[in-house]
This record gives sequence, structure tokens and C-alpha cells, in this order.
Amino acid sequence: MNLREKTAERLMRYARIDTQSSNESRTTPTTSRQFDLARVLKEELESIGVPQVIYDEKNCVVIGKIPGNVPGARSLGLIAHMDVSPDAPSAGVRPWILKDYRGGDIVLNEEKQIVMREADYANLRQYVGDDLILTDGTTLLGADDKAAVSELMTLAEYLLAHPEVPHGLVALAFTPDEEVGGLAKDLDFGQFEAQSAYTVDGDHLGYYADETFYAYAAKVRITGLSVHPGTAKGIMKNAADIACEYMRLLPQTEKPQYTEGREGYDHVHRMSGDCEHAEIELILRDFDYATMQRRLRELEDIADLLNAKYGPGTVTVESEEQYRNMKEIIDTAPHLIANLRQAMQECGIEPKTAPFRGGTDGAALSWRGLPCPNISAGYENAHGRMEYVSVQAMEATVRILIRLCEICGKQQG
Repeated sequence: MNLREKTAERLMRYARIDTQSSNESRTTPTTSRQFDLARVLKEELESIGVPQVIYDEKNCVVIGKIPGNVPGARSLGLIAHMDVSPDAPSAGVRPWILKDYRGGDIVLNEEKQIVMREADYANLRQYVGDDLILTDGTTLLGADDKAAVSELMTLAEYLLAHPEVPHGLVALAFTPDEEVGGLAKDLDFGQFEAQSAYTVDGDHLGYYADETFYAYAAKVRITGLSVHPGTAKGIMKNAADIACEYMRLLPQTEKPQYTEGREGYDHVHRMSGDCEHAEIELILRDFDYATMQRRLRELEDIADLLNAKYGPGTVTVESEEQYRNMKEIIDTAPHLIANLRQAMQECGIEPKTAPFRGGTDGAALSWRGLPCPNISAGYENAHGRMEYVSVQAMEATVRILIRLCEICGKQQG
């Protein structure tokens, strides 16, 4: 079986299916078009001979399970998401392959003069000699996370064609709405069966993540008092002005544009208002739980300060947890990272990791009881029109997953 050709063919095919999720919708999944890929995957899993395929038609979750061929061996779960980001156009994706990339700028669309310039995307330099799957520059590609979907499907086909590969239960899951905070909430652990798993989702071949932010969302509401501007002195409370004052009192250097590495941030991502009512929406992120609590207290302290100035009840704050740092849970299952690093090294890939400045479905899954670090799927420039993926990087990821199956197959569950 030619892993490279199989994986590339699948991505080219899946990329043409529009599965964009929506931040505005409150349905499950957030868009009905995600079912289009779910049905394709369900039918394809059955056609390649996966013995047990479960399709949750209500929640748009597909599970494929390959029984172990080594009694008592450790199970392995692998999870990829089917949706693509709402941050860029996703309809009418036209994927194409640039064979043997020789470096330099890439003309994506001659008619519209859309060029991906090497000077702007330095990571291109590490893919000289590779075959790159690209778009025509008018849409995203959707390799986030359809590269992973393709890799998992190719893994399944390979295991079924090579029964000599030792492995325990291999459970694959394809879930919706990751890009809009779905957090694989409808993945049924009883149906999935694997006791631990990996999400496959991320850029840069060889990277893995076992640490994410603690994450909260907050909403600040300001109630003003409107009177005619001509007679407003001493009476008016302008909610929009108070909202601006609130934002100036936030730590000014602890914003996303000023932070990196293990530094957290407070991010105002939406503000609206008029004289009578204003609202500020924030997300708060930190790798340290105690520091996150300090951030939450700061929001309340600013509200108290402004309420003392403008009157009780002028400013109110609500916050809710979105997800937690998965490292607390991952550290209780040390085999996950040890096995992954071994698989990468034995495939000639140097393992690399860094605190992930974002969230993964794996963070929520870990805290629900399924320890779940993240493996890179190998794509680049996600969520944009310049997104691409190396076919060789996808092949390497499949080989890492095959080796991971073998390693688990030699361990007791």
C-alpha cells in the first residue's frame, strides 16, 4: 500500500466537502454540512472492512473500531475533527499538488495574482523537495483537520491490510465543531472503548502537546444613565465611556499581542455599547491555575472600583470555565508521551513540544476522564487562504501512528 498516495488522495477528496462550522449557530452540530463528510467516512470505514462502525446521526460523530490481535494489549484511541474554521472561506475548495517544491514563492492563482511568498511564510523552506497540497488562494484548504482525518483513515486501511502488525483495540473517532469550541462533547466513551487517546490536530510535523491553557470566558455588563446631552452635567453615566475606562484598567501588557511562551493574557474580543448599556466580552488564558484565579479577581476588582465611582450595580462581571490545562491529567498516564516519543524517534522524527497556546478537544476529553494529548497532523498556515500541507509530512504521521499501534500492541492494557 502506498501510504503517501492514499493519504494525499483522501485529503484532496475530503477537502472538497465544505464542513465549515459556525460560531453563531446553537444547533448540534453547528452546521448540517458536517454530516456530508460524516456519511462519507462512515461508508468508507465500512467499505475498507472496519469491523465495527458506529454513526451517531444525531450528534454527527463517527467511530470506527479495529479489534486487537494481541490478547490484553493496550488500547489506542485516535480522534480528528471534521469541521473547518469559520475564519476563512471554505466553499469551493480547489486543492492541487505542487510536486517537488524547489523553494521560493508559489503562485496559487495566476488569474487573481495570488502568491504565497516565501519571505512571509518561512516554514516553506523546510519543505523543499516535498509535494505540497495547496489551494487556489481564495479559500482555506481544510487540512486542519482533514489531513488528520485522511491519516486516520489510511491507518485503518493499512492495519486491516497488514494483520501481522501487532496492536490492541484501535478506536478512531471523527467529531464535529472543534473550531467553535465543540470539545468533542458528544463522544460516547462507552462506545469508543479506548482507555486513553490522542487527538491528531496541529501544525509542524513532529510536534506534540501535553499542556494547554486554563481557559475562561468573561462578560462585563455596564449600565449607564442617559439624559439629554445639553443638561447632562452631574447626571449622565455614559456606559460606553465606562466600558472604555474598564478596558484601560486591564493589565495593558498582558494582551495576546504582547505575550508568548508560557505567558497568559486577557483578551477583549468584542465590545459594544451606547450611553445606556455596554458589554465587553473577554477570554482569559493562563497555564498556571493560581495566576488564572488572579486574573478573574482582577476583573471583579476593576468592577468594584468603578462601582464605587459611578454607583452600585453599574458594572457586573460573569465568568465561566471553558477548558482546563490537560497536563494535570496527562501526567497521570505517562505511557502516552513515552510511547509517542518512542514512535516518533523510531520513525526518524525528532519529538518536539511546547506549551500549546490554545485549546484542544483533548483538554476537555482529558478532564472528562479520557487522557488525551495532541499529535500534530503536519499542516501549515491553518485557518487561512495560504494553508498547505506536505504529502510527505502526512505520510510520516501515518507511519508514526502505525508504530504507535505496534508499541501499544506490546504493552498490557
